[in-house]
Amino acid sequence: MPFLAEDATVPDSKLARAITEYIRDTETELLFNHSSRVYHFGALAGVHRGLTFDRELLYAGAMFHDIGLMPSHSSQTERFEVDGAHAGRDFLRSHGISEADAYTVWTAIALHTTPGVPEYMHPVVALVTAGVEMDVLGLTYRQYSDAGREAVVSAFPRTPTFKEDIIQAFYDGIRHKPDTTFGNVKADVIADKEPHFHRGNFCSVIRCSHWHG
Repeated sequence: MPFLAEDATVPDSKLARAITEYIRDTETELLFNHSSRVYHFGALAGVHRGLTFDRELLYAGAMFHDIGLMPSHSSQTERFEVDGAHAGRDFLRSHGISEADAYTVWTAIALHTTPGVPEYMHPVVALVTAGVEMDVLGLTYRQYSDAGREAVVSAFPRTPTFKEDIIQAFYDGIRHKPDTTFGNVKADVIADKEPHFHRGNFCSVIRCSHWHG
């Protein structure tokens, strides 16, 4: 994609190639293309904001951020974000990446659905969320040029019904553990697909605790 500044391209490294191969073999085409767009939109946001960031770590965070939706990486009791964070950290450890850098990627993946917090954290954490918020929610759509958006989507296409397709992918990945959506945005996904779903209530938890008064 020639429109990208060099600082925003996928690094031509052994680690990045290994990540690409692993995610392509593990995820659906929908999630692989989405994750690839998340990297590019996140990297472009980083360049635009004048941030200094490690492209390999950003690529790892972006590409692994939804792997927890896949049955092969989905636990029975953890949030899908945490499953993905564990997978990303373990992959990086197995490729000799330092514990500190692996933890940065863990944090980026774990927090990518927690609005209002990542933007104030490490650039890799902030930019994974920035890419997700652009590709799924379109929150910063107008901050990207038409040419920039079109080039990313041309390289990694959105399905004609991507909005509904990604909601369905979220649901398919978490429907077996609805309790893990307590207090986070994925409860909306369950409620959208299951009209009789009763989400957890924070105030009810407080009132029903063993404390007196």
